[in-house]
Amino acid sequence: MTSAETEVVDLCRDLIRIDTSNYGNDPGPGERKAAEYVAAQLDEVGISSEIYESESGRASVVAQWGGSAGDGLLLHGHLDVVPAAAEDWRVDPFSGEIQDAPGEGLSVWGRGAVDMKDFDAMLLAVVRERQRTGRIPERPITLAFTADEEAGGMKGAHVLVEDHPDLLAHCTEAVGEVGGFSTTVKGRRLYLIEAAEKGMAWMKLTARGTAGHGSMINRDNPITRLSGAIARIGAHEWPVQLTPTMQTLLAAVGEIAGEEPTPENAERLVEEFGPAARMIGATLRNVTNPTMTSAGYKVNVIPTEATAHVDGRFLPGFEDDFFETLRKLCGEGIDIEFDQNQMPWETPYDGALVAAMERSLVAEDPDALVAPYLMSAGTDAKHFKRLGMRTYGFAPLRLPEDLDFTALFHGVDERVPVDALQFGARVMDRFLDQV
Repeated sequence: MTSAETEVVDLCRDLIRIDTSNYGNDPGPGERKAAEYVAAQLDEVGISSEIYESESGRASVVAQWGGSAGDGLLLHGHLDVVPAAAEDWRVDPFSGEIQDAPGEGLSVWGRGAVDMKDFDAMLLAVVRERQRTGRIPERPITLAFTADEEAGGMKGAHVLVEDHPDLLAHCTEAVGEVGGFSTTVKGRRLYLIEAAEKGMAWMKLTARGTAGHGSMINRDNPITRLSGAIARIGAHEWPVQLTPTMQTLLAAVGEIAGEEPTPENAERLVEEFGPAARMIGATLRNVTNPTMTSAGYKVNVIPTEATAHVDGRFLPGFEDDFFETLRKLCGEGIDIEFDQNQMPWETPYDGALVAAMERSLVAEDPDALVAPYLMSAGTDAKHFKRLGMRTYGFAPLRLPEDLDFTALFHGVDERVPVDALQFGARVMDRFLDQV
């Protein structure tokens, strides 16, 4: 076993023990302590780094590594995690405990185990070992460990792109989270590499009307108007629309299942992924979910204003259709403001970097099948894509067939199998041999 395979487990546990909960607009612990930990781990093997704060405690780390041959490659992970309610967990969510899970073997438990301190640990373990042994890639590598990804990245990756673009100007490709993990389709392990991502529209809807007494007739009630809008939005059946990435993925699944993929049978083919279908199924169509409402201050007073928030996720290539339909669903008298409006992206699934990812996986798992997929949620890749980089998600994990992996993202009892972490370190090491 290499030192990276041993270290990756300890690094993951250490990172989990640093509470970097991101509460959105509310103050939280921030990422500073985790950033200092990462910087110290790099410094220990002779890699210098810089910490960049967007505001007090909201810290990202950037280091330049590797040689000078060719264009740069960005390897990025985020340091923040979503909050965890300890009373819901079997273990302290910030303990980094190693416990056995039936059918999974020993796992590292804790908030961030899969999203995404596992990948941070893989990067650190592999880079540290290669630096110690002099196996430094000829290609320039930028390492970035960012703040605030769980709230859209505006205090992390966005700041690096907007305020420090010189750090990334030489990078033409980027590799980050939520890809390279295995699913099982009809007994075959299929590794999914993220090659596309839905857009994210976090919207505030506002209806205004005429205030009045609750006992009287009022045909200008903002709550009534807003309620109609959010009911239409929540009930709308968005059509299946297949992007090039999903066409490629469904072709791979169809070959295993013995069925030619079409828009009509796309949902049935996605069901072959088992529990992972909850995430992959959301990439077949746009999604709009009302999530918060607010109005009024007394039961017998009709207010002048009512508001609601909607989480919208839209497919690359179908942006215009999404927003046009949304406006129609809202109807007259509804104002739309955006808390976040981040565009989707899709990178062609081809080229030397894709080939390196595929070869690295197959070298460690000769029976592996590899295909691209479209991510239903958002990552920091959206920000780096704005600099023209070809972006992918590749945090390799070979997972037990019965593990409901996608349920662990932001879920209770988040955990990652120890042997999956060690597998990921081996794959990332092979990958860096080829980039």
